[in-house]
Amino acid sequence: MSALVLTPRPGFDGRLDLSALRPTVLAGLSEREIASLPLSSAGQEPEGRGLVVADVFAIRPGDAGCLVIAEGSDRFDGIGEGLDGGEIRVEGHVGHRAGRAMQNGVLTIAGNAGPHAGSCMSGGRIAIAGHAGAFLGGPLAGEMIGMRGGEILVDGDAAERAGDRMRRGTIRIGGNAGPQAGARMIAGSLIVLGRHGPGLGQLMRRGTILLPAGSEEGLPASFVDNGACEFTFLALMERLVPGVPPLPRRMRRFLGDMASLGLGEVLVPLAR
Repeated sequence: MSALVLTPRPGFDGRLDLSALRPTVLAGLSEREIASLPLSSAGQEPEGRGLVVADVFAIRPGDAGCLVIAEGSDRFDGIGEGLDGGEIRVEGHVGHRAGRAMQNGVLTIAGNAGPHAGSCMSGGRIAIAGHAGAFLGGPLAGEMIGMRGGEILVDGDAAERAGDRMRRGTIRIGGNAGPQAGARMIAGSLIVLGRHGPGLGQLMRRGTILLPAGSEEGLPASFVDNGACEFTFLALMERLVPGVPPLPRRMRRFLGDMASLGLGEVLVPLAR
């Protein structure tokens, strides 16, 4: 059976909170019931009543286990927030908090994602074909722990503080990472295949940050060079994390942040 498809209707230009549209919520509902589900909006709403799905989307019935949003927008917030199973595919951009607190399932975004994508997620996979905004996998203001598990795959760049307060899981950034990537990491793995900005790993306690060759330039002074070491777990990382290229087993290891607990590590391939 084909997927359930929601196509935005023209004319609506307010911000939308789409966190209510999860496969497990939509499963078993008729087209009419889906059409009448309430949505939250920071923009215009019909006079005399609240906004519902049918006001914003045309519905093509299908298997709710795979929800497709046919045209994404950076005004669509909360897509996949709390996702606890099934799949959501967005053909375009998304706004804030995509996949926040998700527990299971797959969220695929064909465009860019706004700030706090994957914030505090504990399981599942988020795949972003474009760029990611600030605090990828990180906490909201006032929260003490960011990503708790799962996997975030970004093909493009990530803005500042990717992996902030990360506790578990894996983030792979195919492009460049902005300032303070891996800041305050508690544990987990952050893989950056492009360049990194200033303040990498600032105040990280534990965890692993993997960088490309030559990236040791610009590391904070509070990281200590441990010389060359051999890491057999990198073979497992190659197999399990999509988009990670073949990795040499011997890496130059930097321990830090010594201004914090100092049990984190930054791994950089040895210069040839």
